[in-house]
Amino acid sequence: MAINAAEYSRRLAATRARMGDAELDALLVVDPANIHYLCGYNAWSFYTPQAMLVTPDQQPLLVMRAMDAQGAHRTVFPDTAEVDGYAESYVHRVDRHPFDAIAERFREAGHGRRMRVGVEGDAHFFAVRGYLALAKALPEWELIESHELVNWVRVVKSDAEIELMRAAGRVSSHVMATAVDAIEAGLPQPELMATIQSAQALGTGDTAGDYPAIVPLMMAGDAVDTPHLTYSNTRFNEEAVSLELVGVHKRYHAPLARTVSLSPPSQELERLAEVTAEGLNLVIDGMRPGMSVADAHGLWQRHISAAGFEKDSRLGYSIGLGYPPDWGERTVSIRGDDHTVLEPGMCFHLIAGMWLSSTGCEISESVTVTASGVEVLTDAPRELIVKG
Repeated sequence: MAINAAEYSRRLAATRARMGDAELDALLVVDPANIHYLCGYNAWSFYTPQAMLVTPDQQPLLVMRAMDAQGAHRTVFPDTAEVDGYAESYVHRVDRHPFDAIAERFREAGHGRRMRVGVEGDAHFFAVRGYLALAKALPEWELIESHELVNWVRVVKSDAEIELMRAAGRVSSHVMATAVDAIEAGLPQPELMATIQSAQALGTGDTAGDYPAIVPLMMAGDAVDTPHLTYSNTRFNEEAVSLELVGVHKRYHAPLARTVSLSPPSQELERLAEVTAEGLNLVIDGMRPGMSVADAHGLWQRHISAAGFEKDSRLGYSIGLGYPPDWGERTVSIRGDDHTVLEPGMCFHLIAGMWLSSTGCEISESVTVTASGVEVLTDAPRELIVKG
């Protein structure tokens, strides 16, 4: 199911409605995932400044490097945005900045008046220098932190998006199965990484893969007590290995994590894995629309506390569209102080990652909230996987 014109119109209308609630005259969108969400633009051009200005009654204006603007029509959905480019002479200069040119284009389009303009202050590709250049070039604007406005519009997925998330889940399940099948003691870590990345790119069956927002995460041996590490130029030993991988389809991400033991596991790891899997099952079985995120987190917290464990980090977070360096939406977090009410169409990475001083275990699933509970989008044995 493709994202069609009606869906893009709905997305823009929902964004404008939130702008109205926040009393914003305009919104500056710089997050590549949010730009994609509003107009479909998809290219690796976000390393140079690009920005979309959304106003209540005019077509969004997307300004980027001229060499990228020339081909933007290849991915921008028709009639969702006007695209313009700034000159190459603004790229990587000490005496000028691309936001000087972007601001001038906005002024030419009639937006140089006094306005309250929301900005994505926490977006990864909105640098301090860019913000300062924008503020200097458009002193009429009152720049207001938008607090992830478009990200919150994205939290509840449409039926078409859920189909894309299911496709991403199929790719993710294939990637994990490929990794588990290939990993063994003595295998060089770069070889497993190459196998994983090939599976991510190729996808499975008629479901195409895509590049991930985060590289495959791989924690081996003593490092299983630590999250977010990548591979090294060593060989796997007879040890435990945690893999946090993802399948991607048309920029939609469905992460999946498992811990694999390449030797008979210790009793400590076996018990940790058992408690982790049981807790995750309780959350998956207990999550319902209308429940608060904090209540869903309580199902997990009570279980691991009764077993004598603690987990200070969140249990999960909202997922969907993603570009480097993150596949999370930076909105809902599955933890005790988040009182967001669950709704059908929300998607989460439930990551039951437990990191102790001497060992660790990661078991996660990507899920979507349905009318009666949750649908699990990923598929792998929900347990410690033993290959040794």
